Amino acid sequence: MGGLQQQLKLPGEVRPFPEIHLSIKVSWRELKDTVAEMNSSNTETSTDIYHVFYPAVINLMYSVSAFIVTIALIPTTRDYFMRAGLKGKDMAKNDKREIPESLGVICGMVYLICMFLFIPMPFVSKWMADDDITNFPHHEFVEFIVALLSICCMILLGFADDVLDLKWRHKLFLPTIASLPLLMVYHVNFNSTTIIIPKPLRLYIGTDVNLGIIYYVYMGMLAVFCTNAINILAGINGIEVGQSLVIACSVFAFNLIELHGDCWKTHLFSLYFILPYIGVCAALLYHNWYPANVFVGDTFCYFSGMTFAVVAILSHFSKTMMLFFIPQVINFVYSAPQLFRLVPCPRHRLPRYDASSDKLIMSKAVFKKSSLNILGKMTIRVGSFLKILHVEENTGKDKDMMEINNMTIINLVIKFVGPIHERNLTAILVALQILGSVIAFWIRYHLASFFYDI
Repeated sequence: MGGLQQQLKLPGEVRPFPEIHLSIKVSWRELKDTVAEMNSSNTETSTDIYHVFYPAVINLMYSVSAFIVTIALIPTTRDYFMRAGLKGKDMAKNDKREIPESLGVICGMVYLICMFLFIPMPFVSKWMADDDITNFPHHEFVEFIVALLSICCMILLGFADDVLDLKWRHKLFLPTIASLPLLMVYHVNFNSTTIIIPKPLRLYIGTDVNLGIIYYVYMGMLAVFCTNAINILAGINGIEVGQSLVIACSVFAFNLIELHGDCWKTHLFSLYFILPYIGVCAALLYHNWYPANVFVGDTFCYFSGMTFAVVAILSHFSKTMMLFFIPQVINFVYSAPQLFRLVPCPRHRLPRYDASSDKLIMSKAVFKKSSLNILGKMTIRVGSFLKILHVEENTGKDKDMMEINNMTIINLVIKFVGPIHERNLTAILVALQILGSVIAFWIRYHLASFFYDI
């Protein structure tokens, strides 16, 4: 027993305890530091979740409300448009009944009210979190306000077009004016005019090129194209709203995918604008689908085009946006000979209604063959050879006239499928728009890797 007590009193047996105690103290400090870092990280994560999740949920709620309000408001306001003389006959129906026009302005008005009410939501947490005004994201706030300004201007100019029936040269000029505030904010906040060169050309040009002022011209032309591309692919029930809704849903899906990337903030900005647009657009389509109870007018086309241009420019995906416009690009290229007067172009190029069969057939342009210049003759010859143009020569009383189908993708579809009911024609064109979006996603996420480092 005495030996055991002596062993317990040996210094060598008690020395390790202070060292162990010191080791525990160091580990406890490290643990406290780790916990503090985790709490700080959790706080930042919670803040990021708040900045992303709650404004997006509120935006979604506003979008659903915009859908409900628009779908209820259009029937109650249609008589006001009729009394104001904003009406037109549906030429693709037997009864040729009169329908109110320019109801796209109701759609745009509800959209603007929704977005005005939403303005504080992405920024309210930053106002409450820090009293120092210098930390407020002024550049994001200015982008938001100027985006709404451009859309508002375009709705106003579109309604002026519906009322005053402006000429085509004005329709090209107005979107340019409305996009100027947008370009100014882009210059102040970003001023990035450098583009990445595709891999096959880098050996000759380099990795990137600074376009300077040319890039701003391109963005201005993007706004002009988006507004007018929808406007020239129009004329039958549901087609303007249908194609716009497909494009908007494609942008929405693209933004959701890119929220997982490094540029998630810009795509969140795009979502704030696209979701309410989808809401009002879906409500308008309900009333404009065959048989249409209202016409949308040029107001809707301008409103839609500028909304797409705004999110494409400020969220930095203009090339991807152009991919979603594949059917509109094809329609523009196909229509170019008539738009640029290489071939005679009538005032309206809508399909012609055949009352006996209740179907639509190709509308035609009739002119003297001698009136064509060499470029016009070459265009008709190439179109006939490629089987994309219906040509009849030596017609008329003196056999000196020529007939071709009006050069729109709507008439081109009729050329391939034959006389068709209006509802079925709209369904085919909307299906082509969906196919275009599928091709756009394939190009963006698969084919692009061959040309860019993604």
